Amino acid sequence: MRNFIPSWLRVPVVFFIIMGIVEYTIDSGEKPAFIEEPMVLLFLVLVLLIIIAIEAIVSSIKNVLYQSLDEESKARFDAKKSKTPALITWIDETYNKLVGTKPMAEEHEIILDHNYDGIKELDNNLPPWWIYGFYASIVFAAVYLVRFHVLNGENQYDELESDLVQAKLDIEEYKKTAKDLVDFNTVELLTDAGDLKAGQKLFDLNCVACHKADGGGGIGPNLTDKNWILGGGIKNVFKTISEGGRDGKGMIAWKQSLKPSEMAQISSYVLQFEGTTPAEPKAAEGDIWVDENAPVEEIIED
Repeated sequence: MRNFIPSWLRVPVVFFIIMGIVEYTIDSGEKPAFIEEPMVLLFLVLVLLIIIAIEAIVSSIKNVLYQSLDEESKARFDAKKSKTPALITWIDETYNKLVGTKPMAEEHEIILDHNYDGIKELDNNLPPWWIYGFYASIVFAAVYLVRFHVLNGENQYDELESDLVQAKLDIEEYKKTAKDLVDFNTVELLTDAGDLKAGQKLFDLNCVACHKADGGGGIGPNLTDKNWILGGGIKNVFKTISEGGRDGKGMIAWKQSLKPSEMAQISSYVLQFEGTTPAEPKAAEGDIWVDENAPVEEIIED
């Protein structure tokens, strides 16, 4: 198998097999084991280095053994190697070209005079892949310079601004369907018949005992007049329902029992009572409330 699969392919294959076994045997939750557990990452790096070292040693031994063969044995070895599939041969040749090292048989051409205890130095050129990468980085730098510093192309700050604008639009669009995100600051008067019908059902279920079915008031205040104890309008009514009435004598806070969307429906339904005539209206309580944000014409008419 070693004769048909090059080392550059064996190393990642073996490593990912070991990595998969480790991930399968360690329960690390949603995150991969090598991210959740630093020691696992350290172990995998150590395994990778060991695999690379083994491949390098084996490759060196094979080269030494090859050089020790006689010409006939070398010829048989080369003939056997020539039977390697064409694709693998092409990949090996491409890899050798990218690395740019000379075969051991030709190393005498680039050997230097340095000699230390029999260890000699080779005058290898920089690998072609490194040189091509260096040239590519120069081209990239030139294009980057022209685009962003000469032509003032869109940079990361511009992208951030556009992303923030789009995010706000997405949030607003999401809020239209996510009714339970509503609160005191964002609640709006609901006029849809479905919402008002739902608000009526909730009112009849939870509020009739204190305010009566027609809003005339009983234990609770009259909801049909213009007087409000804690302020009128959709925002104040929503807040009163959510947080409760006056301490010690007001109604309870319903935020523990009702969803924000349900409180918005009740609040909108309650505001429909204003101006109606209940059967037994309770005396007005609180102050007449005027919406400061309402148009001037409406305030004058009132």
